[in-house]
Amino acid sequence: MVTFVDRVTLHLRAGKGGNGCVSVRREKFKPLAGPDGGNGGHGGDVVLVADPQVTTLLSYHHSPHRSAGNGGFGMGDNRSGYHGESLELPVPVGTVVKDADGETLVDLIEPGMRFVAAPGGQGGLGNAALANPKRKAPGFALLGTPGWEGDVFLELKTVADVALVGFPSAGKSSLIAAVSAARPKIADYPFTTLHPNLGVVQAGDVRFTVADVPGLIEGASEGKGLGLEFLRHVERCTALVHVLDCATLEPGRDPLTDLDVILEELGAYPVPEGQTPLLERPQLVALNKVDVPEAKDLADLVRPELEARGYRVFEISTVSHEGLRPLTFALADIIARHRADLAAAPAPERVVIRPKGAEREFEIRVEGGTYGNLYRILGTKPLRWVQQTDFQNEEAVGFLADRLEKLGVEDELFRVGAVAGSTVVIGEGDGVVFDWHPSLSSAAELMTAPRGTDPRLDLNPRRTTSQRRERYHERMDAKAEARAELESERIAGADADWSEDDES
Repeated sequence: MVTFVDRVTLHLRAGKGGNGCVSVRREKFKPLAGPDGGNGGHGGDVVLVADPQVTTLLSYHHSPHRSAGNGGFGMGDNRSGYHGESLELPVPVGTVVKDADGETLVDLIEPGMRFVAAPGGQGGLGNAALANPKRKAPGFALLGTPGWEGDVFLELKTVADVALVGFPSAGKSSLIAAVSAARPKIADYPFTTLHPNLGVVQAGDVRFTVADVPGLIEGASEGKGLGLEFLRHVERCTALVHVLDCATLEPGRDPLTDLDVILEELGAYPVPEGQTPLLERPQLVALNKVDVPEAKDLADLVRPELEARGYRVFEISTVSHEGLRPLTFALADIIARHRADLAAAPAPERVVIRPKGAEREFEIRVEGGTYGNLYRILGTKPLRWVQQTDFQNEEAVGFLADRLEKLGVEDELFRVGAVAGSTVVIGEGDGVVFDWHPSLSSAAELMTAPRGTDPRLDLNPRRTTSQRRERYHERMDAKAEARAELESERIAGADADWSEDDES
């Protein structure tokens, strides 16, 4: 049994950006000739591509987890890391991409359309790119940022020129099998068609596609039957063909009642903004099964009333192929005129989406806590800078402090009431926690310190070897001074005793 899948959830992970390199060029007779650490490569993107050769989402239903390649690390001698390999996922034309909240991201209705569903991470800068006249040999590099990771929802909406609508077992599948090469499953029980079938029809010089939509019942627009699942496949059709069963034996069923019910359901179904409502599109009526004598009589009876409503009526039989040729040529005429109108219409202005700059590049939210207020810094730049920082390197932490100070975070913290020692968190959730000290806002480039260290950070309370040596010499000098003082006192006392003996 063929499985039709028109909704899938993709779990995407873009590639991580490579870390920058910390390196110093070494040449003969040129020790420490300058930084030459290369940049890390960018992570690969996950791209959705509308491919006319793809007709199903079944492959993504079985393998929903997709990931792109990571970027390479930077290397010495100014060698940049390689870029991660992007992953292109072909999807059928007519696929709608939605985010986790159900908001539509893009509608891939044209062949070749591309959409970056998961952007890759940014590669970190090497110390060669971070060098400037004041910081000539940085002892740190920036880390690569992680790529986007999350879920997107794909929803397939059939792209066809004509849609066949009607009650179950009205003969829609038989009709598409009679006018095209499609071979759908046909049986004498309701809901035989469980998924849309597409067929290509050639009428004269016009070729168009016909979609066989599963049968609709009363309340389909509210989720009854299969209507809510497959009415969306009618959204993109140019014309509608109402297939009415004139040979039904069910009580309370007749072509006019069936048509009224279907029209009500089509009118209740909301179409996306910008599309023509379903009831405002060209509609034809096909009275099916006229090969049955009773059905022929019923068709002759209801035809005047249908024509009085403004419909073009065709009496057809999918068994004897009676009336199929006029129906297909009438549909071809509608499709040809629609295509001519589209060709004559001015090309729509290409929409260029540019990201809007935020009014504020960051915000500080004060949150109460058990041990006092907590100051949370939110914003794209602070979060990206934290991701790029190697917190094992003092100089990298000092560089982060300089970037935050230039952005105005220091002044804003003072404004919201932060004091020295206040808890500051960058990012949502756990984030990165700091004990804020305003002294970190001074310019590190103007300070002299060994590579990889920052004099503003006293992260290691242990004394260095030079400090221990200095303390040792200080103690030895103090002991020598004490011994000299005692020796001078002893000599002074001995001289006094000799003087007393001479007097006696």
